[in-house]
Amino acid sequence: MDKVRMGIIGIGNMGSGHLKNILEGKVPEMEVTAVADRQEGRRTWAKEHLPESVAVFEEGKDLIAAGVCDGVLIAVPHYQHPELTIDAMNHGLHVMCEKPAGVYTKQVQEMNEAAEKSGMVFGMMFNQRTNCIYRKMHELVTGGELGAIKRVNWIVTDWYRTQSYYDSGSWRATWDGEGGGVLLNQCPHNMDLLQWICGMPGKVQAFCHNGKWHDIEVEDDVTAYMEYPNGATGVFVTTTADAPGTNRFEITLEMGKLVCENNKLMLHKLAENERTFCKTAKGGFDTPECIVTEVTTDGENEQHVGVLKAFAGKILHGTPLIAEGVEGINGLTLSNAMHLSSWLKREVEIPFDQDLFLEELNKRRRESRKKEGTGVVFDTEGSY
Repeated sequence: MDKVRMGIIGIGNMGSGHLKNILEGKVPEMEVTAVADRQEGRRTWAKEHLPESVAVFEEGKDLIAAGVCDGVLIAVPHYQHPELTIDAMNHGLHVMCEKPAGVYTKQVQEMNEAAEKSGMVFGMMFNQRTNCIYRKMHELVTGGELGAIKRVNWIVTDWYRTQSYYDSGSWRATWDGEGGGVLLNQCPHNMDLLQWICGMPGKVQAFCHNGKWHDIEVEDDVTAYMEYPNGATGVFVTTTADAPGTNRFEITLEMGKLVCENNKLMLHKLAENERTFCKTAKGGFDTPECIVTEVTTDGENEQHVGVLKAFAGKILHGTPLIAEGVEGINGLTLSNAMHLSSWLKREVEIPFDQDLFLEELNKRRRESRKKEGTGVVFDTEGSY
């Protein structure tokens, strides 16, 4: 095999972007042999615009069973991610799953168990892990040279979305169709990066405001407080309604501070460990010496293309993935904890009661409104 034959399940906003990248040859070791979409308009578009060799299906399960692919890319509404992943692996197919891994950790746990038993390659579309700045932050923090984390602050409010975005899909921004709002749609990347770089907090208290700035039933404004096992604290703030938005990620450690903003990573490096300085300095207002520098990175940031290249590489050559599929449960654990905390109006410990989360989610699903989508497909270039 010199190329991985891929089927793309869901050719809406994200699926169409992946399709375009592969058709344009940006992922040399991959070709598209099939697509599936439940929307008749998207299937018609596919038949009119794609090569005749690409099979078009209505249902993902039919594409999976057709035997025309080596792997599938799943880019459908969130609740279907685990179901389709398990089905594909049962048919001997490799899987690249769009974020999030699912809506609730209980279903994702089942997906992960099935994936490990199957032995198939399983990747998660965490394209932000290809960003040279986040990779460097991960390296510096986990490498230990800056000491233990003391504080984490991430204000990420540059996920601006209009009402027309939410109106485009019948499933969007509903509890029954999407399973959440900004935390489950835009912020899986941030949830993943938070735990990948800083580790998992032990406690969360969150305030999720539903439909505060848009005519939607799910959250579009979130402020969360986190406590880590080592005593570090953190604050995470996000919304889809701030214009202009902010994206500032600060990590304060014993040996200084990392600040990621405006596509730059600044290191505020202390001359000695702050904990040692605090205990030994003679002056009450003394501060440790600090040198500020911009951190040099390799400059590479391949995003979705990089994730797909690595996926093909894993299948064909055994080289590493950008993110293993089973890691998808980690960021979802964090967002589930934030939702549950807000619903219960109290602090939630991680790990939390998965059955309680599902019970609370299902309450909201039963009251979820049905709506018609406009069917508009947006170009996602530059939106991530």
